[in-house]
Amino acid sequence: MYLQKKILLSFFVSALVIALLSVFLYLNFIEMKKETAFLEMTDTVRSKSLQLRRHEKNYFLFTRTKADDESKAIYRYLTELEDITKSVESAHIERIASLKSLIQEYRVQFAAIEKSVGIASGESERLKKASPAYAKVSGLLEANFLDKPLEDVGHLEKNFSLNTNHPLIISLKELDTEITAIRKTGENILAVSKELDKSAREKVDGFIHASRTAILVFFPLFLAVGFGIFLFVMNSVVRRLRILTSVVEKAGAGAFDHVAQTPEKWSKDEVGVLIEKFNYMEDRLSQREKELLHSRKLAAIGTFAAGVAHELNNPLNNIYTTAQRLLKKSGDECPPAVKKGLDDIFGQTMRVKSIVGELLEFARGREPHFTAVELRNLISAAYRHLGNTPATERISFAAELHPPEIVIYADPEQMEQVFINLFSNAVDAMSGEGGLSVKAVEEDDHVVVRVADTGKGMGQETTEKIFEPFYTTKDKGTGLGLSIVFNIIQKHRGHVRVESKENEGTTFIISLPKNIPGTNVAKSGG
Repeated sequence: MYLQKKILLSFFVSALVIALLSVFLYLNFIEMKKETAFLEMTDTVRSKSLQLRRHEKNYFLFTRTKADDESKAIYRYLTELEDITKSVESAHIERIASLKSLIQEYRVQFAAIEKSVGIASGESERLKKASPAYAKVSGLLEANFLDKPLEDVGHLEKNFSLNTNHPLIISLKELDTEITAIRKTGENILAVSKELDKSAREKVDGFIHASRTAILVFFPLFLAVGFGIFLFVMNSVVRRLRILTSVVEKAGAGAFDHVAQTPEKWSKDEVGVLIEKFNYMEDRLSQREKELLHSRKLAAIGTFAAGVAHELNNPLNNIYTTAQRLLKKSGDECPPAVKKGLDDIFGQTMRVKSIVGELLEFARGREPHFTAVELRNLISAAYRHLGNTPATERISFAAELHPPEIVIYADPEQMEQVFINLFSNAVDAMSGEGGLSVKAVEEDDHVVVRVADTGKGMGQETTEKIFEPFYTTKDKGTGLGLSIVFNIIQKHRGHVRVESKENEGTTFIISLPKNIPGTNVAKSGG
């Protein structure tokens, strides 16, 4: 994950914590606002319920004139309570419904009381006309109709001998029942309003407590998460940069060590990419250093070889011509031992002249003359140099190119020498029997050629020294063939390496640029 993404992630996590807190507090605030409005409503309901009860008591205590005013006040408060409960939308729907039902019940009960009072008053008027004694005390009894109707019933039964079936007695008893019921309903209205008020207050307190808790939890969480991720990212970056700095200092001193990469996904950021590129650069520098050291070694050996070859060439020529003359002049009378000695001198002189020739070729190392070369023809021509010898009779040869026609810019003579040397080594490694294959593939601006054999292969120690001058595993080899190959490929600005395991064959891998930048290229075909 890149640093930019890490920073964005840390910001997103921190912002998410704050956003969650903000959303929670906002929703909590909305609910608190609703509950506060509901609390105000319950407070109003409770207040009006108390006023309703007060006018109820006044209605039962005061005279008929006052009772009419109290009755109007009761109806007014009942209407206000009904209007309030109709406009309320709350989670306390059951209690609101109960309150509405109680208010409606109270209205019905109060209307019934007024009706019963009217009936009792009518019966009282008729009794006044029938009983002068009752007429004298009727004012006191009627004043007590709404306060203590049962006392009036007892007084009428005792002093006026009214039986229980008298309409006035019946109406007063019904009035007492209705007064008891409406007082119970009024108490229930107060109780429900108190419960609503208490519940609303508890909810508001709960929302306030939840908001406090959320702030106390989310804000430290925001600090912990934000700073935690920030410190983690910074520590990871700084730690790896310090390691990289240390390795860079070592590289400056000539030690091309790798920077150890951590496997965590968090390390796959810009610093991780930088470390990967640095490790790749270290590999390239190490390879370049080896190639430079090898080139210097080749140059030094080439200079030495040129001097040695020059010094040896004249004596060898003298020995060669002298041996030729002696062989011609020796006749049949020449002792066999002398003749055999002259043959050995002549043969060994030829072998030494061949070695000196290779030394001179290695030492000269002319610069390549680049021209367009069709690779398949070049490979086929190189193999034809070996194809007619007995050593290749049991060798199967195959060339595979993708695409079939690949054109490179190279020195055809030098590149032919490269393939001849590689093919010759492969034939020797297979002891004249096996398979030799050449595969070439275009890769962007490079061509990769793989020359593989099914020979006896080489160990790691041998492959590390295979391109060094005069290093050979053959009994009669000079050890210069692969050094010449290395030199030619390097002058073509390419690379050559070897992959081999004992008893599993050997593969030489050559990478050549298709075009040679900054070089005069001939336009004629090769």
